[in-house]
Amino acid sequence: MTELTHLDAQGNAHMVDVGGKAVTSRVAIAAAEIRMNADTLALIAGRGHKKGDVLAVARIAGIQAAKKCSDLIPLCHPLMLTSVSVDFELDNALNRVLITGRCALDGKTGVEMEALTAVSVAALTIYDMCKAVDKDMVIGDICLSEKKGGKSDDYKRKAE
Repeated sequence: MTELTHLDAQGNAHMVDVGGKAVTSRVAIAAAEIRMNADTLALIAGRGHKKGDVLAVARIAGIQAAKKCSDLIPLCHPLMLTSVSVDFELDNALNRVLITGRCALDGKTGVEMEALTAVSVAALTIYDMCKAVDKDMVIGDICLSEKKGGKSDDYKRKAE
């Protein structure tokens, strides 16, 4: 196992110095899901929610969250993202919304946290907009699906 990079020799938390690292193209893709009642999923799909288009609002929230990641996660570097996307797939068979977030940049540190934050906040936004009709929703399976670029090897999550 490798050393934890956010701890110094005395075990104190610190921000990693990326000053000497090379600028490379980096991409991270994260995923999440939110399970709900079938009626709630139908309401989202039909864009019949009185608060508006749930997925459009969740998309904007996820993009904003990726851009604000360093304000939310204490040791994250502020990054100049070159792209952020948040996409949704409605799974009627399992009554869930699958969320995929993709972040990219040319920089000295990765964008995994930004992608993970994007899908997390998108899921929270769906919950917030639909909680009046379905308090039983469950957010889960938040994970890094893939990353490319940087010094460490590329990563792709194995199918479960």
